[in-house]
Amino acid sequence: VIPEDQLAQLTEYYGFDEPLPVAYASWLWDVVRLDFGDSFRYSEPVLRVIGDRLPVSIYYGLITAFLTYGICIPLGILKAIKHRTNVDNLTSVLIFVGYAVPGFALGAVLSNLFAVRFEIFPLGGFQSGGAAELSLLAQAWDVVWHSVLPLIAYLAGAFAVTTMLMKNSLIENMSADYVKTALAKGLSWRRTVFVHALRNSLIPMATSVGTLLGIFMTGSFLIERVFNIRGVGLLSFEAIQARDFPVVLGFLVISSVLLMVGNLISDLAVAFVDPRVRFE
Repeated sequence: VIPEDQLAQLTEYYGFDEPLPVAYASWLWDVVRLDFGDSFRYSEPVLRVIGDRLPVSIYYGLITAFLTYGICIPLGILKAIKHRTNVDNLTSVLIFVGYAVPGFALGAVLSNLFAVRFEIFPLGGFQSGGAAELSLLAQAWDVVWHSVLPLIAYLAGAFAVTTMLMKNSLIENMSADYVKTALAKGLSWRRTVFVHALRNSLIPMATSVGTLLGIFMTGSFLIERVFNIRGVGLLSFEAIQARDFPVVLGFLVISSVLLMVGNLISDLAVAFVDPRVRFE
């Protein structure tokens, strides 16, 4: 049982002694100022705790988004051009087999196979223990070597969806009337597909780039837990387990802000791909 004096201090600390509108306004003002209080677990300001972990998640998020679109867009174009051929069928099998396996499960398999059994890649973490004593180039290579298995696990989830979205969008545009008209007027097939049809096919991809980037940058707590990556995802998972509510609140607010920024990036990407779009 909490003593009455301590209970009164806690009530005052959390603002429960104020009327509900006043307490909510005070809480909202603190959130706007990114003042989430101190972490119960680390006894430090929440913004500092999250800020220490955020660069790791941003690193994996940016690399994952870059690889996702850098591989899926060319592969989707290839599958659309080679529709119903052996190339299309074989890549579809590989893509959907990878999609059927959750990223964290794939990460656990890769970790046991290539880190424990064959000892090719590190077991986990973002850097080796003595990385600070290495040269700058050696530190960069150490980070890359630690990133191989986690990035494969990150890519597994969005790879199939992005590839098939690119393929289906291009096939739909290739069968549109304006493509048939361009071919009938003597325009070459290559120019018709890769200039006109492809540009319109990139619009659905552009609408998802910002949201996908925002999701990636917040991290995946399951993948980060499997590889013991000290990112925002693992921090939020540990905060939920430890009932560290200020950290959980800070994570929710920051992830929401990143998703809003991602939506803005999507709008800008659509405007860049489709010149007909204009902002009012």
